[in-house]
Amino acid sequence: MGKIESIIKSEIQRLAKREVRSTFRPLRKEVWGMKLKLSNLIKNFTILDRLAKEASKSKSTERKLEASPEEVKASRLTPERIAGLRKKLGISQRELGILTGASLGAVAMWEKGKFKPQGEKKAALVALRKLRKREVKRILGEKEGSSVKAKEKRPEVDTRRKKPGKRVIRRRK
Repeated sequence: MGKIESIIKSEIQRLAKREVRSTFRPLRKEVWGMKLKLSNLIKNFTILDRLAKEASKSKSTERKLEASPEEVKASRLTPERIAGLRKKLGISQRELGILTGASLGAVAMWEKGKFKPQGEKKAALVALRKLRKREVKRILGEKEGSSVKAKEKRPEVDTRRKKPGKRVIRRRK
């Protein structure tokens, strides 16, 4: 009787293992696929996280001069006040133009009274009134540093003609 019991027991174990394998094989493949998807998602997340950090760094280094619309509307920027603000901050017309995003000629016209700053330029001037010399110099340094990097990337075009019809392009040093 012991021999039949052991045969039945081993047959039950064999059938149970076969049933377990047939049930878990598709599950194993599904788990493997999920692990693969998870690893891809983690890679994508790390890339996006790095890009977000770089974007926030570049955004924080390039501060915009902003003022509330009420302050801009209430401000009275006369030519004398614009020149006085510039002198108080110890900056040139060119530097004021860089800070506000205007040209040197526009700043000169503001100070002469021929034109008045409008929109973003006026908001930048109102925001500059709140800053101190040291802060203005730091912002100016950041803006000039970024513009110098942009100029370094551009090739310098030499307008002198060596042969008719050909231009010579030199890289800046």
